[in-house]
Amino acid sequence: MNQVKQVLFFWMGVSLFSCQQDRENLSKLSVENLSNIDLKEKSVRVSLEELGEPVSSKQYPKLSDEQGNFIPSQLVDEDGDGKSDELFFLIDLEAGVKKLLHLDWIEEPIEMTQRTYVRFGVRPSVNDTVRPAKTDTFYPDMLPGVMGYQPYQTDGPSWENDKVGFRHYLDGRNSKDVFGKKTEEMSPEDVGINEEGVTEDNYHVMEDWGRDILSVGNSVGLGGYALKVGDELLRLGVIQQDSLNNVSETTFTVRESGPILSLMEYDYKNWKPEGTGRTYQVNENTEIWPGMYAYKNTISMTGLEGDEEAIVGLVNNQTDKKLEIIEVGDFVLLFTHDKQTYDKEWYLGLGLILSKEDYLGWMEAPSSGQITDTYLARVKIENDKPISYYAVASWELSEPGFTQEDYFMDYIIGLAEQISAKVEVEVQN
Repeated sequence: MNQVKQVLFFWMGVSLFSCQQDRENLSKLSVENLSNIDLKEKSVRVSLEELGEPVSSKQYPKLSDEQGNFIPSQLVDEDGDGKSDELFFLIDLEAGVKKLLHLDWIEEPIEMTQRTYVRFGVRPSVNDTVRPAKTDTFYPDMLPGVMGYQPYQTDGPSWENDKVGFRHYLDGRNSKDVFGKKTEEMSPEDVGINEEGVTEDNYHVMEDWGRDILSVGNSVGLGGYALKVGDELLRLGVIQQDSLNNVSETTFTVRESGPILSLMEYDYKNWKPEGTGRTYQVNENTEIWPGMYAYKNTISMTGLEGDEEAIVGLVNNQTDKKLEIIEVGDFVLLFTHDKQTYDKEWYLGLGLILSKEDYLGWMEAPSSGQITDTYLARVKIENDKPISYYAVASWELSEPGFTQEDYFMDYIIGLAEQISAKVEVEVQN
């Protein structure tokens, strides 16, 4: 398999006990699990400002517990200004337990197996081959049906962790799709590119790593979103048959493609749903870290007039089963489980984990129009107020237990509990 050969870093290094710097001079973090459940690879963020130490571009974090065991960590540019502003790490914590961690800064990173990854390739013209990119802007007349070719590898960015992969249709459709994975390794760099180096749909056939498993149709896919005004559904973008996008500029940026955290940002300028006389500005941030069959999405909008609801999609075109709804702590879980992959060949659990505070109920999309074939979670939205949610996809060939609905239900409930669990961090400089 042509595995990803991107340079990866693991800040393990030598044991802190052997570090030339005296251990007492290192920063210390106390991390406490305030919940009554054990946490596995719980994601934790600490601002570098809170750590109180300037970090140069040549420094990398080295985090360990009191026994000298490394804690996977990564610097993150959370606000997208080109400078690291957060320390992100994963930690195991038993219920009620507090751990003391030691943080040092080193100049030489150590290579590490990558557990998250963003793939993004652009074909600038019909005469060009695909080139790796970090950012690109999509304009209204760049629809594949108009230009006669697909400008993006896998129709847009794809992202993954060691459990599952996803992709976004950046070509105007703005739907979210699922790559089922059979291996923990990252999928090959050339997925979506043929031998001539141009874009090609070659990921709907089974490979050693897996394949595209979800039929999206004219839904917004798994975790895609739009607006509802009265009885009307307003799609962000277009469907495949359209010839002009309703967003004036869509700029996508890979902010991080790191060993334990990947971040992406979408900026939609001047979204003008047809016939409404309205103009919206939309910002979206997507992130993924290891160990979960899910990704996190955060959206915010301006230009709202107060009568809108956000809607988040859970495609249902391969199942007749009813939508299941469960409350877990501060969350509402919407999910389905069925043989709902292409041709109903494999079992797949699909779900959304949404804030109970924002949740307004659900509806099913009509059988025709710009958004079809989906359950839709209705969510409260206000100007400049971010909304976050998780989209979950659990395939039987990733984990055989997912053939059983009860197994998937236990998994998504457990994931919501892990996300809900509070961790307190105190910095001791």
